[in-house]
Amino acid sequence: MAIVTPVVAAGFSPLLAWREPTYIVAGFAGVIGLAILLLQPLLAGKLLPGVSEQRARQVHRLGGLLLVLSVLVHVGGLWITSPPDVVDVLLFRSPTPFAVWGVIAMWAVFAAALLAAFRRRLRLRWRVWRLGHTALAVITVVGSVVHAMLIQGTMESVSKALLCLLVLAVTAKAMADLRVWAIRKRGRG
Repeated sequence: MAIVTPVVAAGFSPLLAWREPTYIVAGFAGVIGLAILLLQPLLAGKLLPGVSEQRARQVHRLGGLLLVLSVLVHVGGLWITSPPDVVDVLLFRSPTPFAVWGVIAMWAVFAAALLAAFRRRLRLRWRVWRLGHTALAVITVVGSVVHAMLIQGTMESVSKALLCLLVLAVTAKAMADLRVWAIRKRGRG
């Protein structure tokens, strides 16, 4: 419900009547990306009952790929409809605050995906890799939520706010449960 309701509500937005199909696809890619952000910490934090750790890891990887693809479709569609606006956003020259948060989230999700893809080649210790990936995920979540909340667009405001609140809450829960944050006592004995 938390994922389907905002997507369906956006589909009934009267603002869609005046938009080009490319712009609509780009907007829905953003909505779907936000919905994926709800699933990612549930999978990473092993918070879905009945899902094995191995299966959660596999679906989390697929979710990461889908998240990157949704961002590419979102930004690519906006590029097709208005290249100068996208250039201004990417260069941090846009006068709209939501754009800054969106581009920060975009670069963070790309960095998190690259870190995951090149984990073995980078030869980072697992704890260092996990801290980096998690920090980038948190930047992605916070940036995406602020980005979504500042936009007055096709997403219905109550379902959008609830989805954003759930994304933040689930991310905070998964972060709090991560053992990587625990300080281990090192001693011999």
